[in-house]
Amino acid sequence: MYNENLTGAMLREAKFQIGQVVRHRVYPFRGVIFDVDPTFNNTEDWWLSIPSEIRPSKDQPFYHLFAENEETEYVAYVSEQNLLPDESGEPLRHPDILEVFDGPENGIYRFRGEQKH
Repeated sequence: MYNENLTGAMLREAKFQIGQVVRHRVYPFRGVIFDVDPTFNNTEDWWLSIPSEIRPSKDQPFYHLFAENEETEYVAYVSEQNLLPDESGEPLRHPDILEVFDGPENGIYRFRGEQKH
């Protein structure tokens, strides 16, 4: 699905939602989405640091994750093309998750204080 922004550019609608648990398509980490950029919104140096053979397109949603792998917890910035839903049901240990979100409920975390629909 595409929407037109104020400049007339076409933007893809985000496939994933804030609070959703996702995993990386290539690398062994997963996390909870806490913000979404409609298109790439990081530095050019960051983008160029990605090997060219796996460098994602900038014209897609990019997600901010409270991420974790077997060794550590961190914040990740990941293109939509590199994410998959995580349906493992395994708990997450990232310390910021419970400071920002309640849940999960039905696999989705909700911002603290957000009303249920």
